[in-house]
Amino acid sequence: MARWQGMAVGAVVVATAVALAATWWEFPTSGPQAPTGPLPTPLAWTAQIELLAGDGHPGDRDGASAQARFADPYALLGSADGSVYFTDAGDNNRIRRRLPDGRIETVAGQGEGRVDGPALQASFNTPSGIAADAQGNLYVADTGNHAIRRISTDGQVTTLAGGQQGFADGPAAQARFDGPMGIAVDAQGQVYVADTWNDRIRVIGTDGNVRTLAGGDRPGFADAPGTDARFDTPVALAFDAHGALLVADLFNNAIRRVGADGMVSTAVGKGEVINGPLSLATTHDGVLYVGDLDGRIVQVTPQGHQLALLGNDRLPRLARPSGLAVEADGALLVADSAGYRLHRLRPLPVGELPAPALVGPASDAALPDSGGRWPLAPQDGWHEVVGTLGEVRGTFQGESRHHLHGGFDVRGDVGQTVLAIAEGKISSPIAAWNLGGQAEGLAVDRLKYIHMRVGRTPRGEPFDARWQPLYAEDGTLERIRVRRGTRIHVGDRLGSINNQAHVHLAVGNGGFETNAVALGFKDYADHFAPRITDVALLDDNDQPLAAGSDGVVLLARQGRGVQIVVEAWDQVDNNLPRRRLGPYQVGYQILDAAGQPLQGYEQPRWNIVFNRMPPQKQAVKVAYAPDSGITVHGSAVTRFRYLVTNTVRDGLMETGRWQPAALPPGEYIVRASARDYSGNEGVGPREIRVRLLP
Repeated sequence: MARWQGMAVGAVVVATAVALAATWWEFPTSGPQAPTGPLPTPLAWTAQIELLAGDGHPGDRDGASAQARFADPYALLGSADGSVYFTDAGDNNRIRRRLPDGRIETVAGQGEGRVDGPALQASFNTPSGIAADAQGNLYVADTGNHAIRRISTDGQVTTLAGGQQGFADGPAAQARFDGPMGIAVDAQGQVYVADTWNDRIRVIGTDGNVRTLAGGDRPGFADAPGTDARFDTPVALAFDAHGALLVADLFNNAIRRVGADGMVSTAVGKGEVINGPLSLATTHDGVLYVGDLDGRIVQVTPQGHQLALLGNDRLPRLARPSGLAVEADGALLVADSAGYRLHRLRPLPVGELPAPALVGPASDAALPDSGGRWPLAPQDGWHEVVGTLGEVRGTFQGESRHHLHGGFDVRGDVGQTVLAIAEGKISSPIAAWNLGGQAEGLAVDRLKYIHMRVGRTPRGEPFDARWQPLYAEDGTLERIRVRRGTRIHVGDRLGSINNQAHVHLAVGNGGFETNAVALGFKDYADHFAPRITDVALLDDNDQPLAAGSDGVVLLARQGRGVQIVVEAWDQVDNNLPRRRLGPYQVGYQILDAAGQPLQGYEQPRWNIVFNRMPPQKQAVKVAYAPDSGITVHGSAVTRFRYLVTNTVRDGLMETGRWQPAALPPGEYIVRASARDYSGNEGVGPREIRVRLLP
């Protein structure tokens, strides 16, 4: 008899082993013997990230795990024989599994739709949560179909309940859901549903009737019994070791607990570490794991302490950890939906350091097919570019180096309609954010469109039914909801430009953003060579070193080393002359007195390259010297002064200095280099002579 050892996002985690009958997908007739007693779950463990499947490229490919491709691997669950079942949404709309030998195969689904029948002839629309019952039947929260689907052990797909958007309890065939995402099954076979955009927790009884366990007629936050309770965008479910139902209450940034009687309480409140809980998994001894919108995996102890296992100072974050499951040995299975990968996190022995691991989308993952379109009309004609990836950005309160600019800015008129540049699908449960704020935006797959009134005209009127307005009790608009699974087509209206007077295009989640100029835009051209306007050295106290009357900087060879600062700016064709942009990459070389590169400096050291953004907020102060800033955020002039002895490139960040002690006394030349995305080399006063003292 096979045993489910871990359950995914929205799947039940049973404290005792549950026997399963052999199924049509060939569960073994016997599995490993259960240990005499489960070991205590270690706390604050160091994780080794192991790749379970996926090469980080979006696509649809079965076969060997490392070469497999997924569109949106959202939730998963494991079985005792080592198989891992997972939903794959996006354009794939399938249920897939990783076999114990590492092969990936499709279990059910072909194409987007809602067709019941034999598994490989059935169809789904944006499957999210997945769970199993004691007989081995699989249950899927079919988000885009507003339905709960069942894949039986004989390979037949049926609609258990729902199928039309709305809200209605009653017999399963008449019941209605609104984009359900989380699912769990208890030991009696009752199916629990996180009815995401109805903001309710529903139960499908063994008699086929659907009832509301908790949650009311509008989103909110209230601990109370049954329908007096309030949730806001519940997305995942898991049972704890005592049989209580835990809910990832996404927009409330909380984990809620629901008793069998419908009584709702808050298990983990608005938190110290967790920011937007997406996925849940529990252990036999009361430890909770949470994946959040910031890409962290957080362990919550039975006492309520939150500890980041990933996304901490030592280990990277993921792109979107949408699925979690605990294995029998304490390892953690993770579905990284926006990274197109599945991972296993294995606890390391105390004192052992983790090996490097590939996370997030591949650095050369295919970009959305934009066909050269611009996000404004005319979509096939030139528009002015007013910002590029990696430029320094400040606040409106005097901080000139607050963050790195994460996208590609296209100038437009306030109120102008923003248009979709590529076919896409809403994949995030919270795809629109910051209503009324200057950074209000929308995510469509990997593309983000920012600085607009999402889904509505300048007067606040929604474009169509895809954009769901939520109003406060006084009638004011609180936010716009866009359901996971919503289709967006080329040229669709996405919003209207707000008072920022431009559209900000970004590609990828935070920490994995790539340069949007690579999308290609019709009639975009750049023949302008970047201008280098200054090269400076900072001593070991970070003070500028002045040149003598002969133009040479005297430099002691001892000390902490020297920082090299390069000031440069760029333009693109047809922009206004006053419009200064940041170069794509900046670096330096060390030459001898005759101008010949020293060994190791034959080519510039391109330490600053804005190809992929680092996740750390402090990266802006690693890339830029303190006197950098732009006029929009209060600087007297726009200045890009790069600390080229530091490293910000390939999603990485590191501080560094030039160490003159490695060279003998004498004269040398520090030469600055700058280059734009089109390959134009920087020009201007790019050299500074130095004399290293004995």
